[in-house]
Amino acid sequence: MSTLLHPSPLTLRRWRRFKSNPRGLVSLWIFSGLFLLSLVAEVISNDKPLLIWYEGAWYVPLVVSYPETTFGGDFATETDYKDPEILKNLRQGENWVLFPPNPHGYASIDRYATRPAPASPGEGHLLGTDDRARDVLARLIYGFRISVLFALALTAIGVVVGIVAGAVQGYFGGRVDLWLQRFMEIWGSMPELYLLIIFAGIFNPGIWLLLVLSSLFGWMGLADYVRAEFLRARNLVYVKAARAMGANDRTIMFRHLLPNALTPVITFLPFRISGAILALTSLDFLGLGVPPTTPSLGELLRQGKGNIEAWWLSLSAFVTLVVMLLLLNFIGEALRDAMDPRKE
Repeated sequence: MSTLLHPSPLTLRRWRRFKSNPRGLVSLWIFSGLFLLSLVAEVISNDKPLLIWYEGAWYVPLVVSYPETTFGGDFATETDYKDPEILKNLRQGENWVLFPPNPHGYASIDRYATRPAPASPGEGHLLGTDDRARDVLARLIYGFRISVLFALALTAIGVVVGIVAGAVQGYFGGRVDLWLQRFMEIWGSMPELYLLIIFAGIFNPGIWLLLVLSSLFGWMGLADYVRAEFLRARNLVYVKAARAMGANDRTIMFRHLLPNALTPVITFLPFRISGAILALTSLDFLGLGVPPTTPSLGELLRQGKGNIEAWWLSLSAFVTLVVMLLLLNFIGEALRDAMDPRKE
């Protein structure tokens, strides 16, 4: 906590160098803002109203599920707030209803559309609908959130496992390093895509299965950088001094060596996140990723491939993906310049 409240002069210098890169700083703010907005996607894009005032009482459909009979309907099932009769009841007299800015959920089908699906942008759908009459903008918002959360989780797991594996290899060296290197060579030669195809046939495909399978292979590249840093620094004077003072191996590895080995780890974080987003999009495009009902950029691209005339499907997913990757690459470039040891 004290390190966070009182950063070192080196950390402050790196932060100033990062801020001196306007492209990287603006990209960081834009990407962070988009991600924070996606975390409250239910408030931005949903087919359920945010708030209802009906017959002298407040209702919050976003939190509580109400039967149709609550608002003058005939059935005890959950209310369809797009039903013209229900909307008429909610807006007559002193009653009123507040919908989100985009009044469509990622899985809601527009049953009252006047054009066949997929429909081009217009008539209540800013980016049109897909081949199942679902709102494209809603699926982009939720797909963006899933992509970034998946990438962050995969990156976090890869960083932790990669740091531990690389630290053990680099610090102990000898047979430990030799055997772990041979294991990584064998493990890295396994066909990841074929394994995903096999497991997708055995289990129901889902985000957690993808995360587990991708984590099995996503740590090896980072482990090589950490291993190299530990091999370089394990015989330096300050390490020998710590060992002479009675510090144990774990203390030396993670208190003295690891902070100096984090430069390549931090530098490559944005690029690893963008790689994870691309991996999820590619798997979804091939039909090996999340289930079809789950909003996904890859699934939209696959729909665009199957409906060439529906240009808005491919274009919207492509633009979203390009913007995400560009922002992450700009952040990574600025971070790489800020962490450059030649500028210390």
